[in-house]
Order: sequence, then C-alpha cells, then structure tokens
Amino acid sequence: MVARAGDKPTPLWSTRAMMDHPGLLQGVHADYFAAGADIATTNSYAIHRDRLAPDGLEHLFAPLHAAALAEAQAARAAHGRGRIAGSIGPLGATYRPDMHPDLATSVPLYAEMVGILSDGVDLILFESVASLLHADAALTAAEGQGRPVWLSVTLDDEDGTKLRSGEDVAGLLPLLSGRASAVLANCSAPEAMPAALAIFARGDLPFGAYANGFTQITKAFLASRPTSDTLTARRDMGPAAYADHAMRWIDQGATIIGGCCETGPAHIAEIDARLRAAGLRA
Repeated sequence: MVARAGDKPTPLWSTRAMMDHPGLLQGVHADYFAAGADIATTNSYAIHRDRLAPDGLEHLFAPLHAAALAEAQAARAAHGRGRIAGSIGPLGATYRPDMHPDLATSVPLYAEMVGILSDGVDLILFESVASLLHADAALTAAEGQGRPVWLSVTLDDEDGTKLRSGEDVAGLLPLLSGRASAVLANCSAPEAMPAALAIFARGDLPFGAYANGFTQITKAFLASRPTSDTLTARRDMGPAAYADHAMRWIDQGATIIGGCCETGPAHIAEIDARLRAAGLRA
C-alpha cells in the first residue's frame, strides 16, 4: 500500500495510505486475488489506538477498521471467492517485548480489535507476535469471540528457533492448545523459517510461513513510532527466489504460505504457478 500510494512513509504505515487514497486498497486486494491468493488480509495491522493518538486520530479507530473491512470485502465480492483474515499487529508498533504492555493492559486492547473485526472476517490473524507474553495476550483476547485464530510469530533472523524476544519458539506450543487454529511465522528472513517450521510440525495445528524481503530489522525500526524507510529491501528476493524458499517450506509440511513486507502479487503468482506445476493446486 505504501509503495503503491507513492507517499512518504509515516508511523501510521499503510493506514495513512488507506486514508489518503480511498479505493487503492481494494485494488491491492484484487491484484493478490488475481495472482492466486485465497485470503485477503485486512489493512488493520496498524490501526491501534496507541498509533492513532499521537496524530490526534483516535476518534477514527472504528471508522478505519470499517474502511479496511469494506475494501477487503469488496475485492472478495468482485473476485467471487476467498476468505478474509482480520489482521491485528503488535501494540506499541514494535517487535521489542520490553515495549509490549502487560496482560492486564494488552488483553482488553486486543479484545476490542477482535470484536470490531469479527463480524466481517472469516478468521483473526495476529501478526508479528514477538514474545510469549504477546502470544498469550492475543490468544486470551480472542477467547469466546467466535472466530478461528491464526497466530503468527516473528523470529530472530539468525536463529529461527527463537522469537525476537529471545524466547524459544517451542514455548509457544503449550500456549496454542485449544486456543489457535493455525500457527505461522512472518516478517522474518526466509532463511529463518525452516527451523521454526520444524518446531511447529511437532504440534497438532496447521502451520505455515510468510517471510519479508528486508536485509535486516534495524535499530531505527525498533525505536518508537518507526517508519518503513528505516529498512532496506534485499535485491536477491524476487519472485523466483522467494518461491524457492516457499516450496521448501511446503516440503516441510507447511500448508499456509504467503508473503510479508517487500513481497507482492508477483511473488504470490510465482508460488501459485509452482504449486500448479507440482500438482499441489488445481
């Protein structure tokens, strides 16, 4: 969204682009569906009260969620099929666990977002979960709200057995039981995914991955209110190279595959073509 809008990145990320360019988001969703995607992820990752408040926009919390839902739903209706995942990113706009609120604070905030999204989506997708506390808060917030929950964690780029908090990915498994419908890893280097997927495979849930295409997560990005221009895109992660990674994840048993930051519809189209060529997709 930010790239397609062509605007200067802000701490509101794609929320700002959605506000300033009505209808652009529907086109992005449509391009992903046309490329072979089965799921549209709502542009609600960054619609948190703590992100809106510094710009005096907290009063738009509900309307922005409604706009994100409407554009995803319109794209699905035009495509004629597909599911919608309600995205919820981390509080504090950060992967740093020391900046994530405690359970007493975070559970009600996440629960509010689950509630506002649930009627318009097929599932809730918690993304970029960086710690076990974050995972527990997300899963607790979604309890009893009537939608399947997919939990997606972000990994140490150098060691896929670790969350960005430094905690073991294996520590997730007991938290997931009876609370999640799938477990994934996202916004981490593609090379980190296999180690995490091997751990996910020890559980009893469907699992998968969608990696980013950044050279690294920088210190500037871990600061308060980061912007995407503090990160650098890799030059070796075009559609073919990314699909090579994705097919290896599938060989490990992954059944949910996608793309995170610095991937686009062309990456999804390449994965779709590989799956069809392998007879894994009709």
